[in-house]
Amino acid sequence: MSNAVQVDIHSHLLPGLDDGVKTFEESASIIQRFVNLGYRKLITTPHVISDTYRNTTEGILQKRDDLIDFLKAENINIELEAAAEYYLDEELFKNLQEGNPLLTFGNNFLLFETNFITEPFILKEFIFTAATKGYKLVLAHPERYAYLQLDEAKMEDLINRGVYFQINLTSLTGYYSRESQRAAQKLIDKGWVHFLGSDCHAAQHISLIETIKSNRYFQKALTLPLLNNAL
Repeated sequence: MSNAVQVDIHSHLLPGLDDGVKTFEESASIIQRFVNLGYRKLITTPHVISDTYRNTTEGILQKRDDLIDFLKAENINIELEAAAEYYLDEELFKNLQEGNPLLTFGNNFLLFETNFITEPFILKEFIFTAATKGYKLVLAHPERYAYLQLDEAKMEDLINRGVYFQINLTSLTGYYSRESQRAAQKLIDKGWVHFLGSDCHAAQHISLIETIKSNRYFQKALTLPLLNNAL
């Protein structure tokens, strides 16, 4: 896998911040397995959700620094950065409109997610506003949203609006649902995938990712002009 995906842009490996890993030891153990798979950089992205995980930029970056120190002490050699996975709600939209700085990765990429059932009524306005502010939006795991899974036209519309798509590696295994797996396959077939992400929360996720190399759709995804390794 060393010549495949070398940079992960979506994970929950900062301990104690969200529903991801709980301890530095757990994080280090999982990160060593990423190293073994040939990853050279992890951009970890804790949830920012106004009514659940009220993580701040300062808190995220401090925990990132603490984890970097822990990994050095454990002789685990990998580049570690932090951004966030923002949940699209009124608070995020307000922060965007007011120009409050948001955590990004690469060339101002902003990772966001939505509710899983219905399209947010502010989605298109959010996309437009983010573009005017200079952000490049990356929609986390579009294959998992019920309002997109069977609506190819809606997927294409988001692509045409400049939204980048990041699919989860584990979706290719059927981990979430057969519907998510089919939608991920469709996105790969259409060439509408810009990033692959682990969305790793725990050891069970990295265990699945360790088996993905032989997956036919993973191999097909690697033929796309993915942006991961340019980061």
